[in-house]
Amino acid sequence: MSPWRTWRTRLILIFAVLGPGFITANVDNDAGGILTYSAAGAQFGYTLLWTMIPITLALIVVQEMCARMGVVTGKGLSDLIREEFGLRITFVIMILLIVVNFTNVITEFSGIAGSMQLFHISKYASVPVCAFIVWILVVKGDYKSVEKIFLIASVFYIAYIITGVLSGPDWHLALVETVKLPPRNVWSDKDYVYTTVAVIGTTITPWMQFYLQSSIVEKGVSVRQYKTSRLDVIVGSIFTDIVAWFIVVACAATLYTHGIRHIADPSDAAGAMKPLAGQYAFILFAAGLFNASLFAASILPLSTAYTVCEGLGFESGLDKSFTEAKFFYWLYSVLLFAGAAIVLIPNFPLVKFSILSQVLNGVLLPLVLVFMLNLINKHDLMGKYTNKRWFNIIAWTTVIIVTSLSLILVWNTLHG
Repeated sequence: MSPWRTWRTRLILIFAVLGPGFITANVDNDAGGILTYSAAGAQFGYTLLWTMIPITLALIVVQEMCARMGVVTGKGLSDLIREEFGLRITFVIMILLIVVNFTNVITEFSGIAGSMQLFHISKYASVPVCAFIVWILVVKGDYKSVEKIFLIASVFYIAYIITGVLSGPDWHLALVETVKLPPRNVWSDKDYVYTTVAVIGTTITPWMQFYLQSSIVEKGVSVRQYKTSRLDVIVGSIFTDIVAWFIVVACAATLYTHGIRHIADPSDAAGAMKPLAGQYAFILFAAGLFNASLFAASILPLSTAYTVCEGLGFESGLDKSFTEAKFFYWLYSVLLFAGAAIVLIPNFPLVKFSILSQVLNGVLLPLVLVFMLNLINKHDLMGKYTNKRWFNIIAWTTVIIVTSLSLILVWNTLHG
């Protein structure tokens, strides 16, 4: 076979499997994530860019394990938890996940509302219209068509890369700060420590693990395609954190440089950027926020519906009709429209609710990660695809660090 045909075959295989890992990683840059990265750049300039490398490594390790379990077992994470640990534990986790994810859905619709208000469109118009568009997309589409739209939405995160370029940053300083650990004296600054924890802690959320594994199973990725699926996860993790890097850089080059240190929500960052970096940067940042919020508002209730139906034994999947999977579509619909309705309440405390969603994510994450590591090391379940010793060391270290940071974030948030 000629080298060209070999590479063409590889590309075809990559694009056949590409999707779940890339989509899941990119949804991580939702309204809450954008707020965190924007605040890091505005408050501390380039000095928090060093977190991007450990963030990427942590994301790759955790997401790769989920992808591997989905490929090898052909079952979703909640399905495996029910089979291995019993229905009672699964039911408790599902209730917690519904509550946590519902707060996240509300946060995403607040991002939609904030981004559209920057273009002088009332939330009473933008939120209901977007909720209906998302509902039609999921309920009337099949898995392949929905996945294609989600992949296109992922590409639109390039808007933040362009915004970072247009903001005119100090490239040399940004690159140096990315690979250099900060001086010791910064650790005496409580705000710096808190923001560092927030930046790293916002990387991995409970819903991501359930959604990634479920979507790999529904896509029908086989063991033979495992290496390509792993590449999908790695590429997605690297791309999403490149986007996060540029969000920090854009806010450091504009807001921090001009003394704007504090922002309450991501739309504040876009609004403040307008007179500093120009009309195009403002439009791209605001449009990126809208895309990210709409994207996550589509994925989060879908992830919840997948997870709960698998865990409790109900039919699920976008390739099923409404009649075949009533509970799946009804749960999706209720989460979507209820989340949108709450954002429409006059004077609803959106910022406080966004903080609450991060706290709840931090509480649930350790439990999910421990279940994952127990499952992936069961030889009767994973066979030769269990974690190797060195990977277990990396994985447990990652889990301990991410869990510790998440719990610190919860503590700090609850105590002001």
